[in-house]
Amino acid sequence: MSTDPIGPGAAPQSPGSQGGLDLQQVAKDHLWMHFTRHSTYETADVPVIVRGEGPYIWDANGKRYLDGLAGLFVNQLGHGRRELAEAAARQAGELAFHPLWSYAHPTAIELAGRIAEMAPGDLDKVFFTTGGGEAVESAWKLAKAYYKLTGKPTKHKVISRNVAYHGTPQGALSITGIPGMKSMFEPLVPSTFRVPNTNFYRAPEHGDDLEAFGLWAADRIDEAIEFEGPDTVAAVFLEPVQNSGGCFPPPPGYFQRVREICDKHDVLLVSDEVICAYGRLGHMFGAERYGYQPDIITSAKGLTSGYSPLGAMITTDRLMEPFKQGQNTFLHGYTFGGHPVSCAVALANLDLFEKEQVNQHVLDNEPRFRATLEKLLDLPIVGDVRGDGYFYGIELVKDKATKETFDDDEAERLLRGFLSKALYDAGLYCRADDRGDPVVQLAPPLICDQEHFDEMEQVLRSVLTEAWTVL
Repeated sequence: MSTDPIGPGAAPQSPGSQGGLDLQQVAKDHLWMHFTRHSTYETADVPVIVRGEGPYIWDANGKRYLDGLAGLFVNQLGHGRRELAEAAARQAGELAFHPLWSYAHPTAIELAGRIAEMAPGDLDKVFFTTGGGEAVESAWKLAKAYYKLTGKPTKHKVISRNVAYHGTPQGALSITGIPGMKSMFEPLVPSTFRVPNTNFYRAPEHGDDLEAFGLWAADRIDEAIEFEGPDTVAAVFLEPVQNSGGCFPPPPGYFQRVREICDKHDVLLVSDEVICAYGRLGHMFGAERYGYQPDIITSAKGLTSGYSPLGAMITTDRLMEPFKQGQNTFLHGYTFGGHPVSCAVALANLDLFEKEQVNQHVLDNEPRFRATLEKLLDLPIVGDVRGDGYFYGIELVKDKATKETFDDDEAERLLRGFLSKALYDAGLYCRADDRGDPVVQLAPPLICDQEHFDEMEQVLRSVLTEAWTVL
């Protein structure tokens, strides 16, 4: 696919300076990076990325890397897209900023209409945020406020899945199902409860019956709601494909059964599509791909392809209706939610999706991507390859026959001691993750095709083969 890049640009800066600035020293002295083990950089350089074009990025040394994670599941259309940069510049020259607090501006209005038109079913109200965690936070607050205004004030609890990640704000982190990410910040917001995820690879008791496993997993949600009391549960938060743990797709019938359970108990079904929306699964929304109707969709990341921060909570008329009566107000918002420049970029991004038939490109190439990654199953360290669209996880094991995983010390040595650096050094930017069992995750820009799949497979094959020998 064409990427209409801005162009090669200036030659890369030297790794130590830019415009007279010692980047390494200033980074180490002043920059607090996110989710980063900073002790690593006491004795090593901070990787500095200076340029991107298409599916590639370059560091300050001039070395090229294939962006196998689309930044962070974000850069759908690749780097260096002139149309998106120019859309931002045009809007900044006309109206650089105005909040959506009792006033509107044209780009937010137009984008809200565009999203509502694309969203499944009767989801036609759009509340803008600046990112995904804020969209999740907004959805929980909306659920609690809605039930208070409709005479069910005890409905406030949330059900989510084990190992699922839903964001870092206090509420979103409470919904997150990863204990190690939460312990440092406890006590968090109470009233969140966990159910099993859809990791079929780790469900041997169901044999080969994927559909039976899906119905079993869905019924655990019913069980949790009944146990807590349906009059206390407000919402169920689920990703179409669960990210954390390594890309767990939903089994056939799973979401249809969850929808029945939510309807039975008057519980809102929130489809957390911060990663899965806007083409990652070959559809604008994951709910479309898997054939279910949520009450709320949370989204962000791919809405602008990362060219400007923006998120959105998408909901129904029914959920907004109580806030349109009398003095009722949804007392919630963000200064930069629905930023005019971000909305202009999103509109240009969606134009390119249509013009270049990006979703169809993903659907056409998905079987090739999967088949290329499944070649790695001949390696002794690769236990499972799973995912959909352009969103895959490769689970690493000690023993393929027994599916024995690595203990914590082994995972530490494997992922952080070897794999993360080795993959990067070999020219592939991706994620080696152990928030569940050890996995390597791949979610490249949606413009990628077979030559990029082959490049990923070749790097992974070389590095994973070496990893098996150094364990």
